[in-house]
Amino acid sequence: MLVVAASVASLSAMDGVATASGMAVGAGPNAPRVLPVRTELAALLPWGGLRRGSTVAVRGSTALLLSLLAEATAAGSWAAVVGMPAVGVLAAAESGVAVRRMPLVPDPGPDLPGVVGALLDGIELVVVAGFAGVGETRLRRLSARARQRSAVLLPVVEREPWPGADLELSCAEATWQGPGRGDGRLLERTVCVRAVGRGAAARPRRVRLALPTGRPTPEGADGRNGGVPGVTPAHAEGVELVLAGGDQRRGGQVRGDAPGMGRTGV
Repeated sequence: MLVVAASVASLSAMDGVATASGMAVGAGPNAPRVLPVRTELAALLPWGGLRRGSTVAVRGSTALLLSLLAEATAAGSWAAVVGMPAVGVLAAAESGVAVRRMPLVPDPGPDLPGVVGALLDGIELVVVAGFAGVGETRLRRLSARARQRSAVLLPVVEREPWPGADLELSCAEATWQGPGRGDGRLLERTVCVRAVGRGAAARPRRVRLALPTGRPTPEGADGRNGGVPGVTPAHAEGVELVLAGGDQRRGGQVRGDAPGMGRTGV
């Protein structure tokens, strides 16, 4: 518990981050009930954005996850990412995320629910991955905590769904544009995103969404946080909170099946 408390104290010292009591004030009657998302995603979500207190699971695409965070962070919200060491600042910035407001906890340690619960007390959006082995009861408690704190919980699911999620977003396929007959650069990727859930989201919806393909690493960058101006690591006792950290790894090779276009899984 001391480690979790230290993590919250470190985050609370940052501009724009509140403790649980401050969060309650920020989510009062005058606060927007829905956090903004890209226009294409707004048409997919039953609330027109990310509703406070909801649990929205994401399956199959880190790029889709980052696209969900982009508009809200640009508007001033903070988004913590827990248990995703491969997510980095370059990919997030290319997706439009305000990386100064995206603390990463790549390795939350043995008490992942405790770390996520503490972050939900003071941050509006919390992404969580790597929760295999955590009991269903504890996962449901995290969704209840998000409702209580008027935060948005975004689990990254693999095989098993998140119990009681209000909505799950998934990518079925991607269309790549740019490569010629086995050569050339990828210029654009369009994915088919499907949403299914409960209540207002019970009717499945689909949209096509353009996602960034990424650009070459800027000169002087080493693929880590140090190569991005204005991004520095923040340390708490026993926990390392890296502001948009991790290796900047790109996907493997893509081979086009027609001039200027190719298809692959996401």
